[in-house]
Amino acid sequence: MADNRLYEVLGVNRNASDAELKKAYRKLAKEFHPDKNPTAGEKFKEISFAYETLSNPEKREVYDRHGLDGLKEGAGGGGFGNGSMFEDLFGGFFGFPGMSGMGGGRGRRRGEDTLHPLRVSLEDLYNGKTSKLQLSKTVVCKKCNGMGGKSGASQRCKKCNGRGVQVQLRQIGPGMVQQLQSICSDCHGEGEVLREKDRCPDCKGKKVCNETKILEVHVDKGMRDGQKIPFRGEGDQQPGVEAGDVIIVLQQKEHEVFTRKDTDLVMEYNISLTEALCGFQFVIKHLDGRDLVIHSQPGEVISPGKLKMVAEEGMPRYRNPFEKGNLYINFNITFPEKNFASDEQLKMLEAVLPPRPHIEIPTGEDVEEVNLVEFDASRGGIGRGAGARSEAYDEDDEDAHGGHPRMQCQHQ
Repeated sequence: MADNRLYEVLGVNRNASDAELKKAYRKLAKEFHPDKNPTAGEKFKEISFAYETLSNPEKREVYDRHGLDGLKEGAGGGGFGNGSMFEDLFGGFFGFPGMSGMGGGRGRRRGEDTLHPLRVSLEDLYNGKTSKLQLSKTVVCKKCNGMGGKSGASQRCKKCNGRGVQVQLRQIGPGMVQQLQSICSDCHGEGEVLREKDRCPDCKGKKVCNETKILEVHVDKGMRDGQKIPFRGEGDQQPGVEAGDVIIVLQQKEHEVFTRKDTDLVMEYNISLTEALCGFQFVIKHLDGRDLVIHSQPGEVISPGKLKMVAEEGMPRYRNPFEKGNLYINFNITFPEKNFASDEQLKMLEAVLPPRPHIEIPTGEDVEEVNLVEFDASRGGIGRGAGARSEAYDEDDEDAHGGHPRMQCQHQ
């Protein structure tokens, strides 16, 4: 019977192409990588071993013919190197005793990236800025070169037998057992321990030391909120692990005047009724310190909510700062208080304004003239006026009948 265990680990069939194998491996490696899933170390070893074998045409042919036993014999007989190398590469699973290691031989494991937020103003994003950021990181101990102590002084951890993880079985029901896997508390997942007297005096056997690093962060013109600035290989170091990146994430502070929309800037500005009708002129302090003099065209009337544009006075485009977006100004009209002018002044004003619309006033008994008064929010919002009056009437009726509800006649 054909051995399909490696294909089942990757979730593919025996006729899978190299591209299908690669796609399946990448998907599983992302899910079970120890950096993201510390308790899935053994599963990741199986995935790496399966892909390493099936992606090699020679090994895949031997496996398809003879199964895992054929691979082991090939390792011991010189087909793929010596048996010790086979064990070191592919780990202790699939029923092969005594094997250990990550498996796959696909290069060093990469450390996690470190994210650091950097608060910047809208002025910083407009003009560009260089900031110095101080951060603390771990580096491989220089005194012991990441060994943790004297060369050869490390011993296999007895608690986990060098596996770096502990497996516990817990009975959860009749005939049902749950397997729990956790990082070894003695060796902290290393698989090796050092005696106290053999530990490095600098790193205390931890193999790494803390170091303060100063990074110069260049914020270019036109960068955006949430944009990332990577520093390759500046993450925490661990022996045998490729250092990850330090990634600076820009966080824009809110501006009191401008709101950014892509490469455009938007602002609100209040003008009086006189300015809206007769023209205006005002000054805006831009993000680079320039004073922009804004004025209306002669005879132009600005209505409430009018949106006007100043071309090419928005944000610079990232990596092309000589091109800029636009500045948009949304105008709000501040109307004067009541009784701001005498009757004669109002007549003079009416003489220069467009004429009022002519309205025919109807006559007859069905015509009633009403008064317009100021709205009083304390007396109830819109839609509550009639209801409030009705409730008042109901309360009066209850008082008149001794607090009892009104009786209603039933019609036969």
